[in-house]
Amino acid sequence: MGYATTRTLERVAAAMGQLAAAPIAFQTACDVPRGGVLLALPALLAQGLLRYRSQSYQLPEGFYGLDSIFLLLGFMALARIGSLEQLRYEPPGEWGKLLGLDRIPEVRTLRAKLKRLCQDLGRALRWNAELAKEWIARQTDSELYFYCDGHVRVYHGEQTAQPRHYVARERLCLRATTDYWINALDGQPYLYVNKEVDPGLIATLKQDLIPWLETSVPKSPEQQQRLAQDPRAHWFTMVFDREGYSPELFEQMRQKRIAVLTDHKFPKQDWSSAEFSSHSVELSGGETVSLKLAERGTQLSHKLSGCAKSAS
Repeated sequence: MGYATTRTLERVAAAMGQLAAAPIAFQTACDVPRGGVLLALPALLAQGLLRYRSQSYQLPEGFYGLDSIFLLLGFMALARIGSLEQLRYEPPGEWGKLLGLDRIPEVRTLRAKLKRLCQDLGRALRWNAELAKEWIARQTDSELYFYCDGHVRVYHGEQTAQPRHYVARERLCLRATTDYWINALDGQPYLYVNKEVDPGLIATLKQDLIPWLETSVPKSPEQQQRLAQDPRAHWFTMVFDREGYSPELFEQMRQKRIAVLTDHKFPKQDWSSAEFSSHSVELSGGETVSLKLAERGTQLSHKLSGCAKSAS
């Protein structure tokens, strides 16, 4: 029985409710467009693209199963296809070869499946949280650092009157939303939260990012013992820019045993050059550079004490 005939019978079986999902079967092919995305397939699987999806997402029985939809979306991202509408101009049969199918679903079918997957707004966050726990557990450093930052995303559509945000790269106030990211110091992303109405970094840290980290960052028995013995020991460290400068927030973080690295929002006069000394600093990429560093003790409001550092 030929490949095309087999796929036709599978489609008939799926339509009659006798097939949960079409089995993946690759066939020999030459010069497949976009075939280079298959080189990234092991990395996608290693990062967990197909893990925990059955606990968070379900689709009714049909020709295109959950794995095929997830892989197609992953390949679209790798091929820089930013919307489902752009997929209309791609050859469906050639894309089907990448998935081990005869063709990819039509855009209308794909929209219907994504609508079903996105009915519960909390599913994506729960799925992301399970994967992020794995990614965080892979960190080999003894101390965990999380970098938080906000990025303005300009809205070019016309269906919604989004509030205006200041876009620094264009020096204009444009309709946009704000994405807040939590990354490792090497840039690996853990979580992002989109805010249509931007409450600011401080409010987002309090309401979204810190509560998520508290439930996602594991505590080893050794770390629990260290926190119990040393009142000044911290659980992990948050790094963000001066938009998050708030002594009140720092006090709340201290009570949660979370350390903070940030910029002072109200710097005073320059430090004396005599305070600086040269130090060799190894960057995350392995490169070693020489910097002139200085350090002072500091006290903020709420009687908080800390360490102020400066580089020249």
